[in-house]
Amino acid sequence: MPCACGRACVLTSVIPEPPAVFEPRSRCDENPIRFALLLLALAIALPTAPLSPGDIFIFVRCLVLGTICLIGWISLKVLHVGANLYLRNFRIDVPDNLLARKHMTQVRVLVRVLDTLVVLLTLGIALMTFDTVRQYGISLFASAGVAGVIFGLAAQPVLSNLIAGIQLAMTQPIRLEDAVTVQNEYGWIEEITATYVVIRLWDLRRLIVPLNYFIQQPFYNWTRQGGANVGSVLLYLDYTAPIDRIRDKAVELVGQTEQPGGKLVNVQVTNTTAEAIELRLLVTAASVGDTSNLCAELREKLIGFLQREYPEALPRRRHQIIELADRQLDKPTDLRK
Repeated sequence: MPCACGRACVLTSVIPEPPAVFEPRSRCDENPIRFALLLLALAIALPTAPLSPGDIFIFVRCLVLGTICLIGWISLKVLHVGANLYLRNFRIDVPDNLLARKHMTQVRVLVRVLDTLVVLLTLGIALMTFDTVRQYGISLFASAGVAGVIFGLAAQPVLSNLIAGIQLAMTQPIRLEDAVTVQNEYGWIEEITATYVVIRLWDLRRLIVPLNYFIQQPFYNWTRQGGANVGSVLLYLDYTAPIDRIRDKAVELVGQTEQPGGKLVNVQVTNTTAEAIELRLLVTAASVGDTSNLCAELREKLIGFLQREYPEALPRRRHQIIELADRQLDKPTDLRK
């Protein structure tokens, strides 16, 4: 959301460090191995177990289902580990992180889509092991017949977001930590899932937007081409304000700033009213946060400069007393008239 100083100035907020793209390796990664060892032990002990043929059939069916789930589980783990290893080559916590955000967005969205496909594939194969429900398993792979049509209509929102996720990963209208304005709300892209996008607003609220919104609706992306952004500082001054002196002082202040890549674009009088003029200063820096900090720093120092050296340049109201020439205030009033 643009601030009161102008449409291009970016408000700052407390931006937490972006979380890891995928869950790091921990002890929970050992669960598939333990589950595999349990299935193996059950398969070895089953032939020697004193069970009836019906019970053995039930255990065999459970082993088959367990093996299918194990393969799907391992596939998800391998997918996440591979994505983490690939993303170790990119850092998002540096000023020039455009390439890193591009790769991170692609990998994250694609992995979310592949997670969904792996789960559906595993569920379909598991259902196909049952003769009575095999048709439901087949319907997960092809939209054929009445059951496929009903499933397609019911899953239309999910499928549209899934396809939108693939489009976002390929075309990338948004990336992680992009600064965007959606529905008149300014924020940063914090998370992209398989069905929705989480936007961290400037006041630390979270705006949840469906994925297909970014394919079908217009929005502002302030960091589409890079991290640099143009910010504006608006000053309302008296008509007697020395514009050239203020311009020279702004050049001097921007040259002394500690914000990386700080530059002054131009200084212009963009509007006038009956009481004041509007002076706009456009600045840019290496990132959105640096631009916002530069705007605040320049605004504060210019106000202090005007207060010290040109106090008459600050906005003020004029009142002029007009005396009638034929009116004599010291003449007594004749009450008889």
